[in-house]
Amino acid sequence: MDHTLDDVLTAASWAVWTAFALDFCIRIWLAEPRGHYVVRHWYDVVLIAAPMLRPLRLLRLLAFARILNRSAVGGLAGRVAIYVSGVAMMSVGLGALAVLDAERSSPDANIKTAGDALWWACTTVTTVGYGDRYPVTTQGRIIAVVLMLVGIAVLGSLTAIIAAWLVENVQQKDETRE
Repeated sequence: MDHTLDDVLTAASWAVWTAFALDFCIRIWLAEPRGHYVVRHWYDVVLIAAPMLRPLRLLRLLAFARILNRSAVGGLAGRVAIYVSGVAMMSVGLGALAVLDAERSSPDANIKTAGDALWWACTTVTTVGYGDRYPVTTQGRIIAVVLMLVGIAVLGSLTAIIAAWLVENVQQKDETRE
């Protein structure tokens, strides 16, 4: 990796860590029983204190998903659409990182940059799979299978969402005619 890019990514990583630590400190300061808040959010303390566990902070996206579930969309189909979209985006991102990590050190690999990995993940999860980029390691191929299954599940879910929306609209129109 280019030394300058490595420095930028390291600085970005520390900036994100600082933001999470600052966010947690503010939440502690705003909490009424501060000790109780820290005990109830022990996992945040662990994630901030142990830098090697920083990737687990992505689990905070689950809290964001709960907020979206409560506020963003009214119907079941809308909530499912938000979850499916979130899963698809997270799968593409995590799949790209995982395959890049698995393939980068292989001399036969054709996925050697983040751009290649992201392109591969997008074509794989959408089940297009052009074949210009493909994993050559066993670990990379396992990641590919998981990403393919996620892509098939996402397409199936979207089809079900559209069908449910159509049925719901037809039923509402029938009820208003009666």
